[in-house]
Amino acid sequence: MSSELEFITRCKEKILSGQEISYEEAGFLINVSDENLEHLSSAANEITRKFNGDLVDVETLINAKKGNCSEDCSFCSQSGFYKSEIDTYKLLPSEIIIDNAKKAKKDGVKSFCLVCAWRGPSEHDFDQICDIVQKVNDMVGIEVNCSLGFITEKMAIRLKNLGVKRYNHNLEAARSFFANICTTHTYQDRIDTAKIVKKNGLELCCGGIIGMGESRIQRLELGLDLSELAPEECPINILVPQKGTPLESQQKVSLGEILRTIAVYRFLMPKTILKIAGGREIHLANDQEKVLLGGANGIITGGYLTIGGNTPKDDFQMISQIGLET
Repeated sequence: MSSELEFITRCKEKILSGQEISYEEAGFLINVSDENLEHLSSAANEITRKFNGDLVDVETLINAKKGNCSEDCSFCSQSGFYKSEIDTYKLLPSEIIIDNAKKAKKDGVKSFCLVCAWRGPSEHDFDQICDIVQKVNDMVGIEVNCSLGFITEKMAIRLKNLGVKRYNHNLEAARSFFANICTTHTYQDRIDTAKIVKKNGLELCCGGIIGMGESRIQRLELGLDLSELAPEECPINILVPQKGTPLESQQKVSLGEILRTIAVYRFLMPKTILKIAGGREIHLANDQEKVLLGGANGIITGGYLTIGGNTPKDDFQMISQIGLET
């Protein structure tokens, strides 16, 4: 066995025994040779099975308020700063959201996330969201999660009292890269919001986007910061360049980089729901199974905020074919 394979195995055994790997060890893992990438993915899969079993977390979302966002995130076609030509709308009527929640439940999806494109909700908007959450609870009975931007402690407490299980607020990119993709708020703003979520008893969903021009080491940097926050769920999105945004011509990230990132994130967060999200259908195509057998144990199905996705039926079939459960 080569020294590199031995190192991967030692790190795996360390995680399986309940220990953590060091920054230096994580740095070695993220840089393993392409010839040993399959071994790295296999080790990440062992860690996943040990701490999470064979269950794949399947979630769907609704873009409850689309476009005209006040933030200038360079990856996002919903930013009001760019002419992306997407359709926009204010907060959807509760009836539409409830119908979507009912469809998600009928399709067999376990959780339903309300997402709104704004810096954070106004008091009026937040009252409307809370009313919608209550109606979904009463009329549908599906796990409700939210992604509403920056929120206060008071808002977090109110969501918790309504039975919202998990709140999404991604870091998006490494601290050292963040200024390249956003200037209207800071990386620390995002960290602070994630801490508000945890402090007030909501589960934290916190991840990021790869393929925006960051380096491999910056992907590791993001993973290390995420692991310090200890999110219950970590969605990994792969950039799909959007017309009209500053990243519309960004070069595609390779399958190898996707696989090594997911694998190392599993080493860093062995018990987290590591969810492969936006861009998986486009970038992974027929290789989606590889990420679910290489560290990931969750997906978002039925489409995303501004792009389509696999149908729940297709995703459930894929999961079943590789011997996993939902």
